[in-house]
Amino acid sequence: MAYDTFTILRSAAVPMPIENVDTDQIIPARFLKATERKGFGDNLFRDWRYNNDDSPKADFVLNNPTYTGAELTRKILVGGKNFGSGSSREHAAWAIYDYGFRCVVSSFFADIFQGNSLNVGLLPVQVSPEFLEKIFAATDADPNTELEVNLPDQTITLLATGEQESFAINGYKKNNLINGYDDIDYLLSMKPEIEEFAETRPF
Repeated sequence: MAYDTFTILRSAAVPMPIENVDTDQIIPARFLKATERKGFGDNLFRDWRYNNDDSPKADFVLNNPTYTGAELTRKILVGGKNFGSGSSREHAAWAIYDYGFRCVVSSFFADIFQGNSLNVGLLPVQVSPEFLEKIFAATDADPNTELEVNLPDQTITLLATGEQESFAINGYKKNNLINGYDDIDYLLSMKPEIEEFAETRPF
């Protein structure tokens, strides 16, 4: 399954300064029955977003029209330290991507969540704790402040101030994100080279 290509993303962010956000909060276990990577965004942070009667919780950021009004298309989620901890469910990355986010920023990601995100076209950008606090402060002062995530250059910039940090990413995963590939798409993109190599092999 191909995903959106990712090169340079400029967007205001949705701030969620909560530490130790685990995968069961990102997508509760009762919503894991589906096998297709569709529809999970409806239940992203379900227990934080909704009451037992399915009414929205007004104090949760994804229900705040300042950040998620119908006319807004914010594609960057900024979370606290240790984002994506807990069980290894890949559905957590599916839910964030399906909701519309293309990048998650934190000062630390759980390894399995980070890998799952890269596999589905969601870019996890790990920044220093100091830079993360600058993002939260800037967003708190102006909810419309924009970030620029430059994947080719591996930089994230607060556009209002020009402050910038670099981030690390595996080269193979970087190439896949830039091209919108999953692992199968990558192999298919190499089909001519594979066929050429195969022709040199004895039967």
